[in-house]
Amino acid sequence: MTELDALLANVRRGMIPAHIYNDAEIFRLERERLFSRAWTFVGHESEVPQPGDYVVRRVLDDSFIIARGQDGQVRALFNMCLHRGMQVCRAETGNASHFRCPYHGWSYRNDGRLVGLPFHADAYGGEAGFPRKGQALLPAPALGIYNGLIFVNMDPDAEPLEDYLGDFTFYLDYYTKQSPGGIELRGPQRWRVKANWKIGAENFAGDMYHTPQTHTSVVEIGLFREPKAAKRKDGTTYWAGNGGGTTYKLPPGTLEERLRYVGYADPVIDTMKQTWSAEQQDLVGRDGFMISAASVFPNMSMVHNWPKVEDSDDVLPFITLRTWQPVGPDETEVLSWFAVDAAAPEEFKALSYKAYLMCFGSTGMFEQDDVENWVSLTSTAGGSMARRLLLNSRMGLLADDTPVSPALGPDQWAGPGESHIGYAEFGQRNLLSRWADYLERPPVQPGQTSIGTAAGGQKEKEALA
Repeated sequence: MTELDALLANVRRGMIPAHIYNDAEIFRLERERLFSRAWTFVGHESEVPQPGDYVVRRVLDDSFIIARGQDGQVRALFNMCLHRGMQVCRAETGNASHFRCPYHGWSYRNDGRLVGLPFHADAYGGEAGFPRKGQALLPAPALGIYNGLIFVNMDPDAEPLEDYLGDFTFYLDYYTKQSPGGIELRGPQRWRVKANWKIGAENFAGDMYHTPQTHTSVVEIGLFREPKAAKRKDGTTYWAGNGGGTTYKLPPGTLEERLRYVGYADPVIDTMKQTWSAEQQDLVGRDGFMISAASVFPNMSMVHNWPKVEDSDDVLPFITLRTWQPVGPDETEVLSWFAVDAAAPEEFKALSYKAYLMCFGSTGMFEQDDVENWVSLTSTAGGSMARRLLLNSRMGLLADDTPVSPALGPDQWAGPGESHIGYAEFGQRNLLSRWADYLERPPVQPGQTSIGTAAGGQKEKEALA
């Protein structure tokens, strides 16, 4: 058994080598074996609503222009000129029918195709020397969209996005489809923390246990209806498909009463009932669980919560989406969006945004609590002693791997996957087990590329020719 084999075996049994949270070799393997294959969230269709709209996003060091072409199609174009490699687009957002490289002036339509070369005849002899037809910015090897969420995969042979998400789409709909029109995003806010990217993803995937300790002061000042942070243990941790998260246990009542309890107005409740399946409604109305934080493997997370935002006992829900963008083994760039149902009343949107900023914006109260822990963990994981330590991540399991709390049956939990009431680390273990699956596979061999061609995205190249 190699050193890596032993490390991954420990991870799979819930004993985590501490140094994986700050290790240059582990980070190299993540670049080579994980982010070269996994679907990565890069934005939402509401950020590029009109032809010509674009945003620029990264997958590690690869910059992509996420653009809606004049034909209405959303594309992800590698942000590198075919001539000498300059970034074609240096603005983070805008609207443009064409992109012009600032180095030598080569220009491209917003669907990626090359349309202009200065002094084409003089420098290249015209089409005889360099034919422009069929030349285009490299498309992302794979692009997928679910409920308006845009994902990129660096593997041209990646499984379809919906297959990758699997049963987690059942839960993703709660965050991203409360009415037929879906959500709209505001942001992203962007900041960096000196912490490893996996810590945040794990935290959001199922860590209810930290709330009574880390967030006690926030909860007990009366920001939430629940009187004690320990109330979290009455909820569940669940995992399904390629994602998992936590829930709160709601007071007794009908679906409508329980949705009102977390601050939704009747017009919004009506659209939820029109949009969600019977099983999705049962999870809230029959079983009494409301989704909270969650993560999609590897590095996308969500939060749904309902603090007080005015001087009253009324609460108002907010939703936030984010990515944990790795910068290095000990640094992460956080991209955080506010998400809201596109059909919601404007007053609701404004107050919901206020709730998001107060809790999970760049200066949010929960955000500050969490980051202090994550920075300390990462710093300590970089020392020599951390290489001797296995962190115990077996919460919720007995010594023989029997769950402390048995999985809920279909009469108690209407959703897919496996769900357990009480404090546990099922979500974190599942997320890291998937991480281990990727790290043990040999790296993807990059395809041969030439000007205007690539191993991935070839069909689109042919369509543009």
